[in-house]
Amino acid sequence: MTRLPAAYRRLQAAAVVDNVGDGAVAVAVPLLAVALTRDPRLVSLVAAAATLPTLLLSLPAGALVDRYDRAGLMWRAQALQALVAGLLAVAVALGAGSVALLAAAAFGLGACEVVFGNAAQAILPEIVPEADLHRANGQQFAATATARTFVGPAVGSLLFAAAAVLPFGLDAASFAVSAVLLARLPRGRRPLSAAPLGKAVTEGLRWLGGHRLLRTLALLLAVNLFCFQLANVTLVLLATEELHVGARVYGLLLTASALGGVAGGVLNHRIAARIGMLPTVLLALAGAVPAYLAAGSSPDAYVLGVLLAAISYFSSMWNVVTVSLRQSIVPAGLLGRVNSVYRMLGLGLTPLGALAGGFVAHDLGVRAAYPIAGALRGGALIVALPALLPALRRFQR
Repeated sequence: MTRLPAAYRRLQAAAVVDNVGDGAVAVAVPLLAVALTRDPRLVSLVAAAATLPTLLLSLPAGALVDRYDRAGLMWRAQALQALVAGLLAVAVALGAGSVALLAAAAFGLGACEVVFGNAAQAILPEIVPEADLHRANGQQFAATATARTFVGPAVGSLLFAAAAVLPFGLDAASFAVSAVLLARLPRGRRPLSAAPLGKAVTEGLRWLGGHRLLRTLALLLAVNLFCFQLANVTLVLLATEELHVGARVYGLLLTASALGGVAGGVLNHRIAARIGMLPTVLLALAGAVPAYLAAGSSPDAYVLGVLLAAISYFSSMWNVVTVSLRQSIVPAGLLGRVNSVYRMLGLGLTPLGALAGGFVAHDLGVRAAYPIAGALRGGALIVALPALLPALRRFQR
């Protein structure tokens, strides 16, 4: 097995540093939100604000990623995120935190993440040989899952218990360190797109619209992530109000979820190589459904943690296979724009999922969201099978 390039290891190091801070804030933001309000609709508003930029900004961000140096866009996005997180930390330290401020900061960080995330996926084929894409994506997902949902939440819950400002300060510092690492990546050698913004966006829309497999996967991703937000946006209330656990145990629940993601990142590229693309995609889609259906009935935090780990495992399986598939199929000069359309379709419903989760919890109770999400995911898979099976068979490995 060949060693992955040094540029990839630098990219991975930046992602790990960044995601430790993000993981710490992922547990701190909902804890701070429920300290400010117990209304699940307001708690869900913060999560919706974080994902709204994907719907609003994905298409122009994709054109930027194909037009400008991707490494340069990544480190500048991280530097701006460091500024936003630093200002939020100052506000929390001064006791000026509010739901509106949290929502505004979440939107700003999410806007930068749209550019960063698109560029991060598009840059990988520039620095890793195509034959190693499955392995590189698997290692990347394992590393970021370890940092974001294993190390970060544990650190964030401990820091939040000590002082609410500390996780936000850590996030600002992690963005700054990541920006420094990314600034040292080599500049891309691919030809840059010079098409006007409107034409560039249209080219990406047309290309994805004409590719049945990727179009179907994007729509399935939209349903999957809608359901993920629907179920998880009020997880903090399920943990603290129904299961009666504190901030530290809530952080450990997120850590348990991370274990599944890490295992998936390490193992799933091998599963795809052994059983093929079609069975792996179907296994990823179907495997999460029973875990969602059961999670709402969890009698304690231990059972809930196991089910969250299973959900993360299958989510990681989906990510490794479908991201590698896009990187292999889409032409390099179009990858940023096609990724942006794919991500807009796939992630565009997440703000609605977050808001829907808040209203479901308010009207039906915080346990209801998980089985509803599981039923929606199962129904979407059944509906998509007639389109999915013929397309995926052509890409069977």
